[in-house]
Amino acid sequence: MPEQTILVVEDDNALSAALSTTLVGAGYRVETANDGEAALALLARTRVSLVLSDVQMSPMDGVELLGILSAQYPELPVIMMTAFATVSKAVDAMRAGANGYLVKPFVADDLIAAVADALKLTASAPARSHDNTLVCGDETTLSLLGIAARVARSDATVLLAGESGTGKEVFARYLHDNSLRADRPFVAINCAAIPESMLEATLFGHEKGAFTGADKSLPGKFELANGGTLLLDEISEMDLSLQAKLLRALQEREIERLGGKRPISVDVRVLATSNRNLAKEVESGRFREDLYYRLNVFPLYIPPLRERRGDVLPLVQHFLSVFCHGTRAVPSLSAMAEKKLVQHRWPGNVRELENVVQRSLILLRGDEISEADLVFEPANSGSPSSTSSDTAESSGDLIHDLRVEERRLIINALREGAGNREEAARRLGISPRTLRYKMARLREADLAIPVDALRAGAHSSVA
Repeated sequence: MPEQTILVVEDDNALSAALSTTLVGAGYRVETANDGEAALALLARTRVSLVLSDVQMSPMDGVELLGILSAQYPELPVIMMTAFATVSKAVDAMRAGANGYLVKPFVADDLIAAVADALKLTASAPARSHDNTLVCGDETTLSLLGIAARVARSDATVLLAGESGTGKEVFARYLHDNSLRADRPFVAINCAAIPESMLEATLFGHEKGAFTGADKSLPGKFELANGGTLLLDEISEMDLSLQAKLLRALQEREIERLGGKRPISVDVRVLATSNRNLAKEVESGRFREDLYYRLNVFPLYIPPLRERRGDVLPLVQHFLSVFCHGTRAVPSLSAMAEKKLVQHRWPGNVRELENVVQRSLILLRGDEISEADLVFEPANSGSPSSTSSDTAESSGDLIHDLRVEERRLIINALREGAGNREEAARRLGISPRTLRYKMARLREADLAIPVDALRAGAHSSVA
């Protein structure tokens, strides 16, 4: 197979060496880092195929690292390792975008299988495409789309504002895809997801020896986007001192690498997003006024989903198509399910809707999504007077209910497959390794699969 590079992030040197030996023996190249910050520094200068990271590290733990990786390297598969086999850690990791989860101690075969599965799934997964056509149906969004189409043809800097999860980056991609720069790079950087100490080098690049670990010169996002579009996501999170350097880059249309001695000319259209009111951030002294006016040449406000309810059902159909692609037929929606989806306030906006659709497919028993299959965020579905303990209890109940449903599906698949785990995995649409880990997690949650379901000849189903 082609040589692929695995980045091992582990603060136990002996375990890091053992993992490296196992992976090298399986034909992979290995890079190592002993904490999250070291891993991010290495990723800034080295291309890797997969990250294998411990959860318990400091000062940056594995879940925090995973969040940054999901934002900055969304196509990079990540497998998490932990000695603390708790449901909460597993849920945190999977919510943050982990492709796999290994509980220490584990054997070499399980490690190799997990890595192979993650790489295979990433290679074969349908692209979560950023289409030229936005998914919408509401008159408000359609009107906004018309404005965006006109401004896209200019080179004006655009500031996209709105709540988290409304689709600001999707609009930014639409602006690029419909611009005169469409055949040039679109480069996005999440200013909130990169440690302050690394953001300058990420934006402007660095020369060899500029800081510890900089063993070669690397271009920054401005250079990578040259001729195209640079999206500065959540720009309100940028430090004031770096804002000054960004302003200079926008005014002079040139940047200087960290440790560099000469300016580099760049031709980049800049788009920026913020979920805060930048005018108020300026008033409070947290954002430079001159940079605000440089960015706010053409403001676009993306309304929350509750103000464009006509988008809800088209988005639901879109996510159903994405999640069912190549694995199952797209289910229909009952009239009551459609009504409940449209009436929900969606405090988490499109991201919350995407999660609800994914949960509905997990709970679905037939070919139609009913009202009962829709599970909304517990913190947002209770009364305004709900206490934090009520919310935590509801969240725990949701996790438990999902595990009970997962257990039922696994038992049925095992019994229908006469106790054969490979056949059960095929029926569930997952790998045998994934089935093993799901069964192990259920056992840890006192929801072990009954012995009779594992026996050859098992055939009855469980309700």
